[in-house]
Amino acid sequence: MPDQEANIWLDKIRQSKKGKLKIYIGMSAGVGKSYRMLQEAHTLLRNGVNVKIGYIETHGRKETEALVEGLSVVPRRRAFYKGKELDELDVQAILLLQPKIVIVDELAHSNIPGSKNEKRWQDVIDIVDAGIDVITAVNIQHIESINEDVKDITGVEVAERVPDRLLQMADEVVNIDLTADELITRLKEGKIYEHSKVQQALQHFFKPEKILQLRELALKEVAGQVERKVDHEVTTGERLFKHEHFLACISTNHEIAQRIIRKTGRLASYYNSRWYVLYVQTPKEAPDKISLAAQRHLINNLKTATELGAEVLQVKHNNIARAIIDAVVENKITTVCIGKPHLNLFQVILRTNVFNQLLKTLSENEVDLIILS
Repeated sequence: MPDQEANIWLDKIRQSKKGKLKIYIGMSAGVGKSYRMLQEAHTLLRNGVNVKIGYIETHGRKETEALVEGLSVVPRRRAFYKGKELDELDVQAILLLQPKIVIVDELAHSNIPGSKNEKRWQDVIDIVDAGIDVITAVNIQHIESINEDVKDITGVEVAERVPDRLLQMADEVVNIDLTADELITRLKEGKIYEHSKVQQALQHFFKPEKILQLRELALKEVAGQVERKVDHEVTTGERLFKHEHFLACISTNHEIAQRIIRKTGRLASYYNSRWYVLYVQTPKEAPDKISLAAQRHLINNLKTATELGAEVLQVKHNNIARAIIDAVVENKITTVCIGKPHLNLFQVILRTNVFNQLLKTLSENEVDLIILS
């Protein structure tokens, strides 16, 4: 299987001078993403390809460490942070060496403060833009738009996240799959964590029901990427959904705004379409009238939207519904996504003439309205 995958990848990279991106996705640590990347590197090397290890994380696993032998490894960049010497991916060294393919593990990693890029996935984009092919890996819980789903499953909010648009940029997205029983067996055998951490892992993250749900998320994500690729490369233009334009309407409410952005982002990703995030600054939400915390949350949410591939629209208006109408018409929106109103929706419709006007405008322009919970 690794030989076959490497040969397919080799055919792809011979067809183009542009840097290509391949992403391995797994449901959790220990499924074998790093191992598979190293196997593929050996196959590519046997085929005479200039492949180098930019960054690999073996986690002390003997079987993974053994596969590093015989491969050319780019020395890591050394940096000091808070009195400690730490290792980072050396992007400049990779750009100078100009390998055909580079292996970069831990895609969701946050770089040491002071680095050129805040995140490793941004380093990967720089490498790909320079014409170098990258093979990388990430766990499903690090994908931005399903952060809420992962939190519901595991009870943990993952801090290090990768924007969905990176998956959409990828030339290949491959799922590394194991059953829950296989993964737990690997854990008990000490192939994922050292034995002192096994019991704690079994009681928390590595419960069969959690693994099963994360596995479902990973399978759905990769299936969705394959479906979009088929729509883009195989089916006729008539089958594409690029005419769909989504508009997510947000306020300064941090949690609700995050949820709307992520859910709309996933819808737009599914339909392979353009999407927008609209924030209407009313006189009540002028910078001198809202808290610094609210301003900071708004900036972070708009940054998240941009990373997920949205075009951000910030307008000043004393009437939110009117601003939505203008955005719908100007950007040829086909679907508007809003949060659940605090008041009864029908009361809002009855009491607010402009909201009535909004619904009428949406209807006349055949625009769908989605109210997200």
